Amino acid sequence: MILVPDTSVLIDGRITSMIKAGEYKGATIIVPEAVIAELEAQANNGREIGFAGLNELQQLSKMAEEKIIELKFSGVRPTLEQVKLASGGEIDAMIRHIAIENNARFITSDNVQSEVARAKGLDVIYLKPQVADFVPLAIDQFFDEHTIAVYLKERISPMAKKGSINDMKLVKIRDAPTSEYELRMMAQEILERAKRDPDGFIEVEKRGITIVQIGSMRIAIARRPFSDGMEITAVRPIVDVTLKDYTKSDIITKRITSDKRGMLIIGAPGGGKTTLAQSVATFLSDSGFVVKTMEAPRELQVPDQITQYTMLDGSMANTADVLLLVRPDFVIFDELRKAEDFSVFADMRLAGLGMVGVIHANGVQDAVQRFSDRLDFSVLSQVVNTIIFLKQGVITKVYDVGFTIKVPEGMGGEVHLRPVTTVTDHETGELVLDIFRYDGETIVMPVLGITVPAPAARPAPLQVQHVGQPVNSREPMRAPQATPEPAKKESDERPGWKLNEKEIQREIGRYTEGFVDVQMLSDTKAVVYIDDKDVPAAIGKGGKNISAIVNKLGIGIDIKPRSEFDRQQAQPAKNEEEYNLGGGIKIQTDKKQLTIVAPAESGKIVDVFAGKEYLFTATVNDQGEINLAKNSSIAQEMIRRHTNNEIIKLRPV
Repeated sequence: MILVPDTSVLIDGRITSMIKAGEYKGATIIVPEAVIAELEAQANNGREIGFAGLNELQQLSKMAEEKIIELKFSGVRPTLEQVKLASGGEIDAMIRHIAIENNARFITSDNVQSEVARAKGLDVIYLKPQVADFVPLAIDQFFDEHTIAVYLKERISPMAKKGSINDMKLVKIRDAPTSEYELRMMAQEILERAKRDPDGFIEVEKRGITIVQIGSMRIAIARRPFSDGMEITAVRPIVDVTLKDYTKSDIITKRITSDKRGMLIIGAPGGGKTTLAQSVATFLSDSGFVVKTMEAPRELQVPDQITQYTMLDGSMANTADVLLLVRPDFVIFDELRKAEDFSVFADMRLAGLGMVGVIHANGVQDAVQRFSDRLDFSVLSQVVNTIIFLKQGVITKVYDVGFTIKVPEGMGGEVHLRPVTTVTDHETGELVLDIFRYDGETIVMPVLGITVPAPAARPAPLQVQHVGQPVNSREPMRAPQATPEPAKKESDERPGWKLNEKEIQREIGRYTEGFVDVQMLSDTKAVVYIDDKDVPAAIGKGGKNISAIVNKLGIGIDIKPRSEFDRQQAQPAKNEEEYNLGGGIKIQTDKKQLTIVAPAESGKIVDVFAGKEYLFTATVNDQGEINLAKNSSIAQEMIRRHTNNEIIKLRPV
């Protein structure tokens, strides 16, 4: 019997198994030079299948030396032009030609190749994928019921991670180091199993790296030049978790099945994100929803009714185009890494699909930052409604994402009213993050824990002294006289302010119908009160209108609704305090701002101390003031020091 195998059979590895079983003993096997050239090219490109095919050829050569078979090589090596046309079947045609010339039986495990060969009149042996019980793989010896991952590298003793997600330890599982030959044999066996097993497939095949999925086990095979030595890493799940097994699962089920269908699952690598994602997918499928997945590589362990998609032609955007035609109810995206992934996730969610995404992140701020860098912050709440944070397999936090127009927390005295995306703790309602535009950049500002302490007793007046200057006589605390329009009175003495007020009134009035009340706070700062209903129009989409006015006039404008002005007028001095400490130094506080007034230090950079302890460095503006947002961490520290009767000192730098 004369046999001509093609490349797929040698990579598959079954021909030597069949000869050892006595099926083709004594046969003449002719290997086309085109097959050797193709295997050599794959091996040179670092592809594991090339090495597997060459190893199969070496096994055939040994059998020929032992007179079990007769081995011959025939044909010519393909030209460079034929290699370029390999995807179009040029190499396959050369291999079939050898079978025709030698009147041989053609053996292949490629279905298309077998059909073409039959059409050419060849006697074809088609090796179908095996569907049978397989013997354990060599790598299985390193696993037990407590093993999560196995790490094998040449010249290194085998290591494994054992335990649970909450408690994992890296342990040595054998004293003898693994050799390159042992790893090569394991790699070939894994590749053969992946091609034969219906539950196995090669997910990634690139120069120096091959990623294989066999059942629930994901195996990465690395070799030079990608790695500094041959290495095999195998990972598998050890528990089967349902959504009901998680704490806070009732929150997830209620939100994902309502109209809030944009969810992110975040956490550190190995924290259980994929396990939760597949639990959510299974729950949705069992609840009567059509669920699909987008994965690269595919590693979710989901029921057969959930179809798993990977990149189409190397792009998730192409996969998304297909899914929009398929129209599932939910898509599980595992995981978002590249800029394209975030764009695709947003497009699919805005198109109306329910989306659950997985992101590697150490905290909610990191995850939101990755999204806001690639997506306009103002649409973030339309794309993502809920963020789930996992730590060691446990849901520790659930966050809500919303959108509003306000002054960002902690920046009341520095920025005006603007669109803000908020992230809040679902259970406590506590604000965690504010996302907004400032000076052309997207700012993700953490605000959790910023609170104003309430002292039990009335503190002594805050003291400020210059270094080297004695403290002047301390005056008792007094509140300023309540005046309905303090800024207006001061502007009467400053003609330039009155001109600025008129300019601001004219510019703001283009977008409002009601009265515009302007109060100049300084030469470069003003607050404007307008009717509540006119605020959005004055600000404009994304702050466009107010930004244009600020750029035109060169004056910072803080737009506030008239209702806030009315509340301030009702209690004009309730939240204001002033300490006159002599020497021209004052400390002023109101509802939003703490100001150190030091005219003698105008334009200077000063260090601020509490007693002998350094607090911060600041620049005193031209008006002789250091302005701090009252709920900022620095101002809160000064308030705390004031509560403890500590003396605040200024030292010019």
